[in-house]
Amino acid sequence: MRVIFMGTPDFAVAVLDALVEAGHEVICVVAQPDRPKGRGHKMVSPPTIQRARELGLETRQPKAVRRGPFVEWMTTAGADVAVVVAYGRILIPALLKAPKYGCINVHASVLPKYRGAAPINWAVVRGEAQTGVSTMQMDAGLDTGDVLEEMRTPIGADETAGELYQRLSVMGATLAVQTLANLATLRPKPQNHDEHSLAPLIDRSDAEIDWTQSAKDIHNLIRGFSPWPTAWTTLKGARLKVHRSQIVEATGTPGTIVVVGKTVVVATGSGGIALTQVQLAGKRAQAAQDLVNSGRFVLGMTLTKEA
Repeated sequence: MRVIFMGTPDFAVAVLDALVEAGHEVICVVAQPDRPKGRGHKMVSPPTIQRARELGLETRQPKAVRRGPFVEWMTTAGADVAVVVAYGRILIPALLKAPKYGCINVHASVLPKYRGAAPINWAVVRGEAQTGVSTMQMDAGLDTGDVLEEMRTPIGADETAGELYQRLSVMGATLAVQTLANLATLRPKPQNHDEHSLAPLIDRSDAEIDWTQSAKDIHNLIRGFSPWPTAWTTLKGARLKVHRSQIVEATGTPGTIVVVGKTVVVATGSGGIALTQVQLAGKRAQAAQDLVNSGRFVLGMTLTKEA
């Protein structure tokens, strides 16, 4: 098939590679424009564009996708299908209808659950036992189109969003190739919109730990926002990031350090959280025990929400 590939982050690279390996003719890779990165604010291309250049594929990074030259190009490109993976832009009806078979989205959830920008993170934060990937015939709504195929996988009790991200990227690649192979015979299945849930863009404030919540909920928050934006709390007025944790038995005033030694345990609204990897502002991530040795963590100390 003649494929227009539309995707921006590294999650989409595995799908691009799989389409090329399956023998599809990727006529162009479309992604968002280059953006400044790092302290030097050097302009950096998205991972999909970097990979496309390695593969010798044509690329486009339009600033406008609702009007102008890109709309004209896509409507006359003669593509059989557009495969869209975390592109990050809303496509107008003219673009959705441009390829022969329309636009097919690879989405990192089992729809209609977790429509939106951050389905992997919110599935972990909300303690889901399983998730998956779906391919969907795109329409004008936010991930509301008919589902073509899906694959499911359990979420590990201690699995982070970053770890799940890698697994779902590979699953998405497999499902994309499978969907295109079966496209002529697939019967799209309408979503049950009454059962939908949303996975909105993440704000750093979403990752602040509320120690009055249960240990389970806090553990889910920590792993759901690892590696980004990283769960955080306040230690002596400064932010402390928490990268890794474990659920343990403990009692005490929520937010209070109740065990100090080989482990650092903080009491919650129900149970305790053992801090295993933390990060002080401006420092590298390190074992919580290192902060015990340096006197940063002391028995009875309280971790609080930001004032």
